[in-house]
Amino acid sequence: MKSKIAIFASGRGSNSRAIIHYFKDHPFISVDCIICNRKNAGVFDVAEEEGVAAFHFGKEEFQSADKILELLKIRGVDWIVLAGFLLKVPSLIIGAYQGRMVNIHPSLLPKFGGAGMYGDNVHLAVLEAGEPKSGISIHWVDEGYDTGSLIQQFECIIEENDDLQSLKSKIQKLEHEHLPQLLESLIQNEKG
Repeated sequence: MKSKIAIFASGRGSNSRAIIHYFKDHPFISVDCIICNRKNAGVFDVAEEEGVAAFHFGKEEFQSADKILELLKIRGVDWIVLAGFLLKVPSLIIGAYQGRMVNIHPSLLPKFGGAGMYGDNVHLAVLEAGEPKSGISIHWVDEGYDTGSLIQQFECIIEENDDLQSLKSKIQKLEHEHLPQLLESLIQNEKG
């Protein structure tokens, strides 16, 4: 039986698409659904184009968590990956998926993490701080913002001429290259 992944996303869905493509014909892992908190997010277009079920839950529904947990249970979801998801995940969901929920963050945590640090905000802060490198952090989800135990980080060098767009492009390349492979490894390790 395949392990099923649910992707929680809030934005355009570039990471969601990369994950879906990676697991499209995978022998023991599949992307079951996408859950999003923003009605008009681009990730719904990705879901439709890729033939993956997608569900919208407003902020209040996320806070109560009951309906989301019920949906995940009915669909038999085994793993959750947060890929550009901007809401804090309620403790009920974290508890139900302890050790099976990961987040990707577009910086080398603990630097440039926490509330308000997402998307362009992160990249601009990294550039303004004059950091010599940036990267991505894949970590377990806990009840804080970007505070869960690190699983792995991947780095890129920041060149003198890098700007928001070029840094963003480097980070997305790292995300698309490493997140699906690391997910596969985590799921394989759990299966034994």
